[in-house]
Amino acid sequence: MMHRDVVTSIGGFAVLMALLASSNDASNTAPARVPATAINGLFAKFVSAHEPGCAVLVVKDGQPVFRKGYGVTDLRTLQKIGRETNFRLASLTKQFTAMAVMLLVHDGKLHYEDRLTDVFPDFPAHGKAISIRHLLNHTSGLIDYEDIMAKQYVGISDDKIPQIKDAGVLDLLKQQTGTKFTPGTRWEYSNSGYVVLAMVVEKRSGMKFGDFQRQRIFMPLKMMDTLAYEKGSNEVAHRAYGHTKTADGWSETDQSSTSATLGDGGVYTSLDDLEKWDAALSAHTLLTAKEMEPALTAVAAANGAPLQQMDGSPAPLYGFGWFLDPYRGHRRYSHYGETVGFRNSIQRFPDDRLTVIVLSNRAEVDAPALAESVADLYFVKH
Repeated sequence: MMHRDVVTSIGGFAVLMALLASSNDASNTAPARVPATAINGLFAKFVSAHEPGCAVLVVKDGQPVFRKGYGVTDLRTLQKIGRETNFRLASLTKQFTAMAVMLLVHDGKLHYEDRLTDVFPDFPAHGKAISIRHLLNHTSGLIDYEDIMAKQYVGISDDKIPQIKDAGVLDLLKQQTGTKFTPGTRWEYSNSGYVVLAMVVEKRSGMKFGDFQRQRIFMPLKMMDTLAYEKGSNEVAHRAYGHTKTADGWSETDQSSTSATLGDGGVYTSLDDLEKWDAALSAHTLLTAKEMEPALTAVAAANGAPLQQMDGSPAPLYGFGWFLDPYRGHRRYSHYGETVGFRNSIQRFPDDRLTVIVLSNRAEVDAPALAESVADLYFVKH
């Protein structure tokens, strides 16, 4: 039932600054065009008309230069994956959740330093030390709700466990007596934090989370097929279903006990709509560049030093819904999404004006590695 993200940690601001310093030179080597055959070659194993596959988008200098689907949406209809196919984003959702929170800050209905108990007065006392900012940058120390559920349903197969929703997660967290660490002193990736943020949006906006996203993000950007999926309340058009390869072939593994939460992973969208999202981020359509700065600034300890993870290793560079670690000297905003049957990645290189997106409905795909391989084609010196 897990849908945790795999992250690569890069420690030390000295390393970061050195990499950023080289990014301008690196961006000058990026060619404007790469032959489609070169990109197709990276995805050759996904071309079967009888297996799940991938969808790939490359945006260069503000224009889509490559957009293609490989494989099928499901094994029942064998519908080809295309530019309109909607995939469950998993943790790529977090950038939309963060945007919803930032829009409420823009509205004056929320502040980054508001405490969890300011929003939910019935939250236990340890919520007084947890700020909205802590939730956004994974420094809250909240217990992982998936770990709580694993203990609650020990020995029970996932398909027998009822799906939990965001409100249910908040209720579970209210039953806990403390946090893993003092908020702000460590970094640990937290699905719990982003589920709570969805509930914060509902409380402060007076709207259902999915409705707020639709009215304030998706509709203004004309992302007409993008939605926070709620079974029984809405339907996903052109839907891709998740799959896992087994010894006997492919198994449809589309939902788990944690697939109904919205704030940490519930958005479905397509290449076409993500092109609009990428353009809006570049043009600062929803928020000004100044307002976006907190999302694109790596979290640090109170004294300005790099944070550590629970095991003592350096924390990755993270803002609000974005990993900020550079790639081969190129400044980068990225995220990886993993949930049962889906693997996704978005890689944005602002100095190079390059974005690579890989969405996949098969569990063994290394989406970040594939996206980086596509980016490498644009970073080759000529």
